[in-house]
Amino acid sequence: MNTARGSSPSARPVSKARPGAGTKGIPRARREEQILAAAMDEFGRHGHAAASMAEIARRVGVTKPMLYTYFGSKDGLYLACLERVAPRLVAAIEEAMADGRPEAEAPHRVLSAVFGVLEEQRGAWSVLYDRTLKPGTDLHAAADRHRRTIDDLAASGTADLLRGHGNEDPLDADALKYVWTGTVGALVGWWTHHPDQSAHDMAARCARLLAAIRS
Repeated sequence: MNTARGSSPSARPVSKARPGAGTKGIPRARREEQILAAAMDEFGRHGHAAASMAEIARRVGVTKPMLYTYFGSKDGLYLACLERVAPRLVAAIEEAMADGRPEAEAPHRVLSAVFGVLEEQRGAWSVLYDRTLKPGTDLHAAADRHRRTIDDLAASGTADLLRGHGNEDPLDADALKYVWTGTVGALVGWWTHHPDQSAHDMAARCARLLAAIRS
């Protein structure tokens, strides 16, 4: 469904199920958790455009109509996934940046925070940075709003880092922001291809890489 044509992606039809009731004896809240986990992986792997509602339903063990009962539409399910991960990422990054320790340690703190949030749902990063979302749609606008928040945090952090070295050049700060955001995305991408590596493993690896760069 193209949300740009005026249909609200977050609208859900009223379910006839009893409050709190799920399917096959599973509480509704638990079933929603299962659907969101499967959808996060499906959207992360294939993007919104190619993601299959039938595959999500199959993995959860429910029917496609049940997905629509719970989330209204494919767009509604994507938005639920987006709103599940983006605020957590923003909060974790903000906390890492406000840690109070030296600015030089901030890059490692932020990376560790990102890995911690994504530990159980590594595809969530690809949901947030889904390239298949069409500009001009409600979905693209929602994702872009969260991306800009994270981008603003990156801009603030890189400027502070350079300022700590006596560099106030705004173009240097902007260039470093691009380097940083690309690096984070690349590291998360590498991590998704190495499922044996935990968040702790990645944090330790990044500490070694950053130390090597600084030396």
